[in-house]
Amino acid sequence: MTSHPLRQVIEACDKAISAKDYDALMVHYAEDAALVVKPGMTVQGKEAIRKAFIAIADYFQGQLVVEQGEMQVIEGAGNALVIMETRLRFPGGDGNPVEITRRATYVFRKEDNGRWLCTIDNSYGTELLG
Repeated sequence: MTSHPLRQVIEACDKAISAKDYDALMVHYAEDAALVVKPGMTVQGKEAIRKAFIAIADYFQGQLVVEQGEMQVIEGAGNALVIMETRLRFPGGDGNPVEITRRATYVFRKEDNGRWLCTIDNSYGTELLG
């Protein structure tokens, strides 16, 4: 069984985040996309998302590594809901490595040219509820 094309898109995004390659990252976002920076803080628009990712990288001292785990994709009406494990690695306050796995939710829109663009990026998933 082949994986959904969104797995490759998300892998490219994860690599771009880890490499701090924001030009490569932004090609996968819609102009009017929204990013949950942290619970209670959401930014909208590509420029605000770019600035948020730069601030996130600075917060993690440029050492944030993002990878994906298990993924489920539900398509309908030209959109896709992606529910997946997002794995984060970064140095903790004591210098020891920290690994966190989140159950993220993302929404992508399929453009007329067949490309998928992220419209909602929520690495916190349903954690926002509690």
